[in-house]
Formats: sequence, C-alpha cells, structure tokens
Amino acid sequence: MSPHLSTPALTTQEGLPRYSLWQRLCSGWSRDSLIQLVLLLLGIALLIGGLLLPLLAMLQKSLQDMDGNWVGLANFRDYVLSPNLTRTIGNTLWLGVLITALVVTIAFGYAYALTRTCMPGKSLFRLVGLIPLLMPSLLPAISLVYWFGNQGVAKGLLGGESIYGPIGIVIGLGFWCFPHALMILITALGHSDARLYEASRVLGSSGWRTFVTVTLPTARYGLLSAAIAVFTLTICDFGVAKVIGGQYSVLATDIYRQVIGMQNFALGAVASVTLLLPALLSFALEHRVRSKMQEQSSTKAVHYQPKPHRVRDLLALGWCALWALLFLALVGMAVYGSLVQFWPYNLELTLDHYAFDSNSVYGWQPFTNTLQLGLYTALVGTVLVMVLAWAQEKGRHFAWLRQLLHLLAMLSLAVPGMVLGLGYIFFFNRPDSLLGNLHGTLPLMVLSCVIHYYTVGHMTAVTCLKQLPRELELVAISLRIPLWKAFWRVTLPASLPALLEIFIYLFVNAMTTTSAVIFLYSSDSVLASIAVLNMEDSGDTAAAAAMATLILLAAASVKLAQLFLSRTLLTRTQRWRQP
Repeated sequence: MSPHLSTPALTTQEGLPRYSLWQRLCSGWSRDSLIQLVLLLLGIALLIGGLLLPLLAMLQKSLQDMDGNWVGLANFRDYVLSPNLTRTIGNTLWLGVLITALVVTIAFGYAYALTRTCMPGKSLFRLVGLIPLLMPSLLPAISLVYWFGNQGVAKGLLGGESIYGPIGIVIGLGFWCFPHALMILITALGHSDARLYEASRVLGSSGWRTFVTVTLPTARYGLLSAAIAVFTLTICDFGVAKVIGGQYSVLATDIYRQVIGMQNFALGAVASVTLLLPALLSFALEHRVRSKMQEQSSTKAVHYQPKPHRVRDLLALGWCALWALLFLALVGMAVYGSLVQFWPYNLELTLDHYAFDSNSVYGWQPFTNTLQLGLYTALVGTVLVMVLAWAQEKGRHFAWLRQLLHLLAMLSLAVPGMVLGLGYIFFFNRPDSLLGNLHGTLPLMVLSCVIHYYTVGHMTAVTCLKQLPRELELVAISLRIPLWKAFWRVTLPASLPALLEIFIYLFVNAMTTTSAVIFLYSSDSVLASIAVLNMEDSGDTAAAAAMATLILLAAASVKLAQLFLSRTLLTRTQRWRQP
C-alpha cells in the first residue's frame, strides 16, 4: 500500500480525504483564477485606500469646523457667501475658457502642419513642441519674470501692463498645456481616412471646402478631447498662478492660501470640493468623447499621405517656426537666468547659483529626493499598472471585479493633484490612525504620485494588451502552461514598448509635479519643485531657475535613455510585429 494513503493527517476516520478550509473554499478554482482574484482584490484595495478614502476624509472635513465638530453645510454656506468666492470662481472659469481657446487653436495649426503637410523638419518641431512635458509648470513662470517682470528685458512689450496677473497666467499655462493638446490632435489628425479626401477631390471641392467639410468633422472629437484636457489642467494647476499670478485669485491658490496661509483646513476642504466638481464634469465629458472617437474609427480606413504644396508647406513651416522659437526663448531665458551673476546688473555667466550647499537652506537634498521619488514612482507604478491591467484584461473570471477595478482606475484622472494631496492630509495624518506615521515621508508621496497618474498608465497598458494576439493565451491553455508564466515569458517582452512609455511617463510627472505633493512633504522630504516654489517666493529667483533647470535636464536625460533603448532593445523583442 502506498504510504500516502495510510497517512492519518490526510484522511479522516471514515477513510475519506481530509481537506483544509482553504482547500474546500478554493475547490474547483484553478491557480490562474486564484492569482487573478488576489490581484484584482489587491488592486481594488489599493485604489480605494489611495483614492476614495482620502476623498471621503476630505468631504467629511468640509462638514466640520476647525475643532472637528460637525457643522453640516455651514462651511459651504460661509464659503458661498464670501465676497471673494464669486470673483475666484469667475477668474478660474474665465482663464480656463480663454487658455483652452488659445491653446487648442495654436496646437491644431501645429498638429495640422506636422500631419497634413510636407514641410521640412517635422521631427525637430515635434520635439520642440513636446519640451514642456519635461519641466515643472514653475519654469515658464520664472522665465516670464525674466522676460516681462519689473526688471525684465522685454517688459515694454506689454504696453505698461503687469505680467503678474492674468497675462502671466495665460502665457505660462498656455505654454505648459500646449504639448498635452498637441499629442491629442496629432493622433486625431493622423488617423484620417484618405478615401474621404479622394472623394472630395473627385467632386471638385476646393481646399478650404475640404478642410471645412472633411478635416474638421473628422477631427471634432479630438478637438473636444484636447479642449477638455487643457481646461482641466488650467483650472487645476497651482504653480504658475502661485509664482506669477500676483493678487489674481483662482481656486487652486485659494486652497493653498486657506490651508498653508490661514491653517483653515475646513474651508480648504470646501474649496477642494468646489474645484473637484468641474474636474469631474470634464472627466465625464472626456470619457464620452473618447467613446465617440473609438466608434468613429474604422479598420478599413486608408492612411492619408499629404502631397507637396509649396504655399501650404511654407505657411506651415512659418507657423511652426514662430511658436517653436517662442518656446525655445521661454526655456532658454530660464536657463540663462540661472547662469547670470546678478540680474540685471551683472550679466556675467557663473555656476554659483547651482551651488545649493552654500546658497540654499535645502542644499542638494530636494534634488536627490526628487530623483528618488521619480525612480520609485516609475518602478512601483509600472509594476502595479502592468500587473493589474493584465489581471483585468486577460482574466476570464470575476467580471464585476474587473469592471470595478477599471472604474476606479479611470476615476483617478478626474481628481486634481491639490485635492488628492489635501485628502491625504486628512486621511493619513490622524493621530489615532495606524498610517499616521506616513505623513511627510517619501513612501506616501510615491503613493500619491502613483494614484494621481495611474489612469494614463492603465490606459496605455490595457491598449497594449488588447493588441496582443488572443492565440497566445489559447496556446498556453492547450499546453497547460500557467497564465502567469505566459505573462512573464511572452506578454512582458511583447509589451516592452508600453512598459517603457509607462515608466517614462510616471518618472517625468513625479519629477515635475507640484500640486500633488504640496501638502505632503516635510523638512526631510522636501522636493525640488517645492524648493523652486519656496526659493522664488523668498526672492531667490536665480537659484529657483537653477533648480528648475536641473529638473528639466534630469527628465530629458531619462527620456533620451528611453529613446536609446527603444532603438536597440525593442528591435529584438518586437520582430513579431513586422509582417
């Protein structure tokens, strides 16, 4: 008799097999199903703890007074009756509409030139147009101070108007939001069906009529999506308005003033709820527009190839050259200001402003903290995004859990960084909470950055997984290979381009963020973007420009490393995509 059959620990007195409670609960479930269930539950718990619970804590605080006593909607009543509220909301919405109209118009012409003309230097102009993605929003604001401030070299161009106010906010935020609209519009214009243009040519339509009846209708959802993205970024950004807004009040700076300046956390929570409402509305509209864009796409579409046209190509070149030069001038002035001895009286070049150990109370600690934050956010975020996206997309069970995970993943895009950071104060800074010791630490800031920027990475990963052949899972099942092993050996190498994109996206945004961490740092975990804000606020503009320039250089170096890997490593792992 086999020794295993006579082991008392494995049989009951009646001779029947003895199963543990875990074995009885999991009977009939495969190992792949259990792994998927665990990953889905962990992902849902992470997003609930990192997103929903802080927002609920902030909502609870908005219904309490400064001592924590329940007051209901009294705070909202006081905030609504405040004489400054109407002006603040009006300023915020007016800036959002104005900047959205300007940025989308300029970006549409720029994207049209890159996708619908044969002008030279397309790659260079596209690279210049995307430069603002690699810098904090504080850098263009500092550059505007050097250009048009009280001691600016071109302040006369403003006709006596001050740059400290709506003019500075419009220029600074327009520059910073431009690449976000540009990427959306390049995608919208780059997927047009050439058959529509051929039909228009055969019918004898003029170029302008074709533009109005074909180009604009096919790009309308891209235009709406770009407008929603720019509007959301404009009303939620904090850095530009803080540096160059002067006394011009907007909702983001109002939250900062209530919390940091007046220590009124209750009204800060009320202002955050007020800021959250238009952001949620924009998110709902953007989700609707995205579904329309997907319905509009066709697998039978023919890619449009522009033909040379001398006048059109010259006009496109002039349009892109104009804005590219303005972008380079804005970036270059900030770099130049960081190298000048004493602006504007001593213009000799020096590196003294980069000696942070001697000219700053922070030293080099903010920059090293920022590098750590970017690296940890990128590593942890990329692993979480890819694994959870795989559990959602490639699993065959637990449909309602997968839908819940997707809903939570998409919801984080609608929460402004300042609102999330304030929610983290209320949720993670409670004395009676086991998580109270996390406040002011790097791990909490890593969590906030991962949650804040989770949606874009999740969408990238899901899109990549949808493109992989379904036959990979079928072959793994037929060969009785566990799905987790197929994920490790096949899915990950095949998804390497998406992994690199997610990594660089998380790294760059964690390096440049201000609003997501403005309430979470301590003296030991201060970040470079926060140091830039404090330096500029204390009048040390040159040192602030130097620190912002270092952020730009670090982000650009990582981006160049990604491009190098894309040309070397990806050529070996992506041969299967080639026909």
